[in-house]
Amino acid sequence: MARFFLQAWDLISGFFMQIFMAFGDIRLVDVIDIAVVAFVVYKAIGFFKETRAKILLKGLLLLFLAWVLAQWLDLISIRWLLVKFFDYAIIAVAIIFQPELRHALEKVGHSSLGNFAKGRDSAINVELKRMIDGVCRACATMQEQKIGALIVFERSTPLGEIISSGTEVDAAVSEELVGNIFYPKSPLHDGGMIIKSGRIAAAGCILPLTSNNELSKQLGTRHRAAVGMSESSDSVVVVVSEETGTISVCVNGIISRDFTPITLRDRLYTEILDPDEKAEPGFVTKVIARVSVLFKKDSSEEMAETQDDKES
Repeated sequence: MARFFLQAWDLISGFFMQIFMAFGDIRLVDVIDIAVVAFVVYKAIGFFKETRAKILLKGLLLLFLAWVLAQWLDLISIRWLLVKFFDYAIIAVAIIFQPELRHALEKVGHSSLGNFAKGRDSAINVELKRMIDGVCRACATMQEQKIGALIVFERSTPLGEIISSGTEVDAAVSEELVGNIFYPKSPLHDGGMIIKSGRIAAAGCILPLTSNNELSKQLGTRHRAAVGMSESSDSVVVVVSEETGTISVCVNGIISRDFTPITLRDRLYTEILDPDEKAEPGFVTKVIARVSVLFKKDSSEEMAETQDDKES
């Protein structure tokens, strides 16, 4: 028995000794290399989970298992077909999932590293708030009257191709103008309105439809165009339903519904305004505020005790 434990100890100690020796040879460059690869794999897994690519991944995995089985059983015909399929699979994937791949690359380009040192001053934010308020008031009126609307707010992704598909307007945003554009008898009420840099760039624009089959069947062409627009760019899209008057917002291919004019304004402030202006207070600011509250609380308690002593 003692010999068995001695052998087990030698095996375990030798295993950990090899691990320690391996860690001793690791350089800082190796750590950075592993961290970058882990980050890329993590983002790739998130990309597969958020898009239809997860279905493709399952299909490719099944085909790979079929190839292994054909290799093991020496099924010559099946193995030949699978080898020919995998030769052209990369090109087929690039063609079929071109929107998803384009969206992924755009997200990389619009990351915080790409937008470092980019921001808007407070004066521009004031103008954007006025623009958002005008859109929200117009949406409130269209919601009451059940007038359909499709409004796209351009952010980092240029929408020049979409703007060229409609009628150029280049006008300041106002409640009246937005309402007139989407009035049912207006020549520009069909299609989308593009708001660029706080101004109405164009109206009656043709937007790409989403190919997501998991959307509710109750959503019509207007909502599918809104989702498709948010999938192919980082724009924020507001939709007013012509049938129910429901206000919806689409961002990154995800549609959120049942907004009121007030909650719509809050959501647009969050998505469109300068991140520096809507950022939460820093750690030092929070600590100072907390200490100030405690100091005021202690002062009020001392004043109350002094008042009680005087009364007694």
